[in-house]
Amino acid sequence: QVQLVESGGGLVQAGGSLRLSCAASGRTFSTAAMGWFRQAPGKKREFVAGISSLGARTGYADSVKGRCTISRDNAKNTVYLQMNSLKPEDTAVYSCAAGRGPYYTGGDSGQYNYWGQGTQVTVSS
Repeated sequence: QVQLVESGGGLVQAGGSLRLSCAASGRTFSTAAMGWFRQAPGKKREFVAGISSLGARTGYADSVKGRCTISRDNAKNTVYLQMNSLKPEDTAVYSCAAGRGPYYTGGDSGQYNYWGQGTQVTVSS
């Protein structure tokens, strides 16, 4: 069992930055790949970024590539999402997820089996 708690969301103007955090407890954090997903009102959940268990491999959705950086601190059981140059279309609830194994294998949500409740990010124009 893994518990995930996100924080760091909020209201920001377009062009601004936010750093999301996801604190994990339970299962050994360092053995799981982690991912960030987002869901805007009326839209399907979409993959944002992922990272392997030891941080060696990362991946990003095209929509955020170059603007977002995923990282993790296994000593703190925390994964981060640094988001820069935010756009109104980035507005969504952002959730972190723990992978079924240690490898980052892409944005398929089926590869993640534990989910946090999410944190709201709102970008005003």
